[in-house]
Amino acid sequence: MTRSPLDLTRSQILAFRRRVGALDERLPPGSRSLRRAAWAGLQDSMPRAALLSIHARVDGAHPSTWEDPSLVQLWGPRFSAYVVAARDRAFFSLARLPDDARGRRRAEDVAARLQAFLSGRRMTYGEAGHGLGVHPNRLRYAAPTGTVLIRWDGARLPTVWTVPQPEVDPSDARRELARRYLHVFGPVTPAAFAKWAGIGAAQARATFEALARSLTPVRTPVGDAWILTRDEPVFRAPEGPTAAVRLLPSGDAYFLLHGADRGLLVPDAAQRAALWTPRVWPGAVLVGGEIVGTWRRAQANLAIEPWRRLSSAERDAVQAEAASLPLPGIEGQVVARWED
Repeated sequence: MTRSPLDLTRSQILAFRRRVGALDERLPPGSRSLRRAAWAGLQDSMPRAALLSIHARVDGAHPSTWEDPSLVQLWGPRFSAYVVAARDRAFFSLARLPDDARGRRRAEDVAARLQAFLSGRRMTYGEAGHGLGVHPNRLRYAAPTGTVLIRWDGARLPTVWTVPQPEVDPSDARRELARRYLHVFGPVTPAAFAKWAGIGAAQARATFEALARSLTPVRTPVGDAWILTRDEPVFRAPEGPTAAVRLLPSGDAYFLLHGADRGLLVPDAAQRAALWTPRVWPGAVLVGGEIVGTWRRAQANLAIEPWRRLSSAERDAVQAEAASLPLPGIEGQVVARWED
């Protein structure tokens, strides 16, 4: 991993991330598009965040799209709730299985006990935890075995059940998860991958070393990093037209960043503090390819806090995007209200 680095500008990096993340142009409806939208998983820690991330990327999303048969919900990276393609379940579960004997034994023990207790049943994770005599949050330790699925709609405790373990080697699954992270979030570092995936630093470094022949070193405005070699032509491609507006939910992959990577996306320190708050993050307002403000929702009302003066056309586009959000249980049209 000693090749001469490729120099990438901020504009090239953000254009690449929007392009591969389907944020410049929505994908057609269908399971193939849903899988692409969920290529690095759709964080669903805020009620229906995954649905709104899908809506930002796929045409025709409706309130139940997150329940499409091609998708499943599980505790994924960092034990957060995620929606992923069913066929990709191993990459968001087994990839995170600990390498150390103690950690793996804990995961497998909790998984075995949960499977025996449920015996094919589904129940809330609170009931399952209490039935096993443990704090319900401990059940999350079973998630990296790939045998636990959940359903959480934001209104109640998640329902849990068990499924057969995927027939994938954990190391192979981790390498595929790293490739997906590199493709969606690139350029990245092993340390950033460890933080995002919720795995050990040594695991992340070993995974990048295993992928060495398929990686290209790059220099970015915030430091040295890596990209997938096959993605280099996309980074070098001329920037195309951007979408007028996208309303990205809390935890959306486009800004699910840490450390210096946040400074690349949002150069202004005060604006970074407004987006990545110490507690629950707001959503991000993407206009013309740049994040220009934040949004929060209370039922059918969206409070928009712009960071710059938006034109009448831009405000109209934000309102149209808000009105199109496929939110379940909302009567009437979603309305954007400006706090500037």
